[in-house]
Amino acid sequence: MSEEMQRKKRILSGIQPTGTFTLGNYVGAVRNWGALQEEYDCLYMVANLHAITVRQDPAALRRQTREAAAMLLATGIDPEKSVLFVQSHVRAHAELSWILACNTQFGELGRMTQFKDKSAKHADNVNAGLFTYPVLMAADILVYNADLVPVGVDQKQHLELARNVAQRFNNQYSPTFTLPEPYITKTGAKIMSLQEPEKKMSKSDTNANSFILMTDDADTILRKFKRAVTDSEGTVRASEDKPGVTNLMSIYSVLTGKDFAAIEKEFEGQGYGVFKEAVAGSVIDAFRPIQEEYARILADKQYLDGVLAEGAEKASRMADRMVSKVYKKVGMLQL
Repeated sequence: MSEEMQRKKRILSGIQPTGTFTLGNYVGAVRNWGALQEEYDCLYMVANLHAITVRQDPAALRRQTREAAAMLLATGIDPEKSVLFVQSHVRAHAELSWILACNTQFGELGRMTQFKDKSAKHADNVNAGLFTYPVLMAADILVYNADLVPVGVDQKQHLELARNVAQRFNNQYSPTFTLPEPYITKTGAKIMSLQEPEKKMSKSDTNANSFILMTDDADTILRKFKRAVTDSEGTVRASEDKPGVTNLMSIYSVLTGKDFAAIEKEFEGQGYGVFKEAVAGSVIDAFRPIQEEYARILADKQYLDGVLAEGAEKASRMADRMVSKVYKKVGMLQL
């Protein structure tokens, strides 16, 4: 069997260190990352360069970067099987980003819907980084020749841009980059706000009752679920006109493995009070071992920083080779 056939496909995934991960982050992304290590060659990145398109408190950003890495380890990422690193520790990301920016059209970036959305949200700070960050995202992916990238609906447009830029570079300078494909997780669901179930769950929501944080204690989780918006019908069933109840059923389904039909049967005639407590219990049970491991890892600064230093070294070796190849192709003088 050839080496190419034996090589595992490579996955790159990143998450911003802008506060504690939510239940939505866990179900939609982080929960699946540990399992991917068995099948794929995985790189996991704490995307702190992306975080500064919005103004950050420097001390908080440093602390949250460590916390994000600790949470990824606590949810099952094994540094012996995967490469876990902080984006800013690998300079090749920023270096390749400039080369790719010179191969990206202004009009392409202008069409990015996230730029329009974020500009409206942060009208006092519509900076160039906010406009060009899809190019940095392309560099994140292409610098490792990632085959697959787990993306949500809101990032599909950016992955398409990465593919277009890679194709343009390959056509101009000769084949260099792998064209990345989206990786759609087999399980999981989009988790919506507990207070406004038509909206995605977000930690930036001004109402703290609308989201569950992975660090919330059991009492807080139970309280938030008890306050979750449902409807006046009192029947546990999934339906488009019952977004609050359907969202709670999605959470319970993901964490217990039961399908909607089984959940409807389980809570038949019991009302929302019993159902909400059961959903809260499934989240508390899922988060308890993660929270214990997270606290242990965060308390061991030497271990955590050692993992990140080793991860940065491994990632840099791969990324530097690619940047050197790209520099040569575009005509940068190398001594």
